[in-house]
Amino acid sequence: MKSPRDVFGEVLIELGKKDERIVVLNGDLATSTKTIHFQKKFPKRHFNMGICEQHMMSVAGGMASEGFVPIVSTFAVFAAGRAYDQIRQCIAYPRNNVKIMATHPGLAVGADGATHQALEDIALMRALPNMTVLAPSDEIETRQAIEKAVAWNGPVYIRIGRAELPRIQDQSYCFEIGKGSLVKEGRDVTIVSHGIMTWHAIESAKLLAKEGIEAEVISMAAIKPLDKEIILQSAKKTKAVMTLEDHSIYGGLGSAVAEAVTTTHPVWMDIMGVEDAFGQSGTVEELFGHYGLDRNTVVKRIKKLLVKKGKIGTENL
Repeated sequence: MKSPRDVFGEVLIELGKKDERIVVLNGDLATSTKTIHFQKKFPKRHFNMGICEQHMMSVAGGMASEGFVPIVSTFAVFAAGRAYDQIRQCIAYPRNNVKIMATHPGLAVGADGATHQALEDIALMRALPNMTVLAPSDEIETRQAIEKAVAWNGPVYIRIGRAELPRIQDQSYCFEIGKGSLVKEGRDVTIVSHGIMTWHAIESAKLLAKEGIEAEVISMAAIKPLDKEIILQSAKKTKAVMTLEDHSIYGGLGSAVAEAVTTTHPVWMDIMGVEDAFGQSGTVEELFGHYGLDRNTVVKRIKKLLVKKGKIGTENL
């Protein structure tokens, strides 16, 4: 079990040693985002911009235009929301080489409550031209996503989780921007997920297997550009797709997958996420249960989808 934000802190130092162009801009949250490790190692390349997220994004755009590789870090709700205009005008529009590495996304932030739970950040960033959007699911995927993002030429938004997660990928895994990862094969339904929900997808698949339902699980760490090929291949096989994310049902992974499926190979589909609501304070378990993202609810929703498909009868609900 390891928190992606801890991995972020470790990888920053490794990348900083290799490339002196890398600078880190922090919104007065170095301890929480783990950029404090970079600050201690490279104090002259770390800039605490204070609680001035808009200014931080503008400065990052300017530094990128001068040849630096700025890594901007704050909570997702402040990065995507509070500084949206500056990201649009100073980073995405001129295609400046800025890496926005936002931590503490979704309901998984827990007790910090609605004001700190970003449930719309992917939707905001996905809508911006030139912006690449990543949301890795475990420590291995997080490490490689950060490395590939820094090497990528252009703006990137990465959603880096706070909660500790089990390892999903093995050491042979190779993350590529624009590619999803098949983590479990199945024939009855496709579950596409990212971040903390990929583990929940795997555990839900185990519960379904006890009832003779074989679920295929895809970790979609690259949300934009989206790997349409892996989704469509799986959809053609299973003829049913469920998306699962700790994010609003509007504009996130579910919307991206629906755009791909409905315009190319329509199948039965459902989108699971937070349904047009703000979060609230509580434990991760309490919040996932309240908003219907717990494994039992996931299993029930998938079975309802399979009734529509004709795989099972209503007596199995």
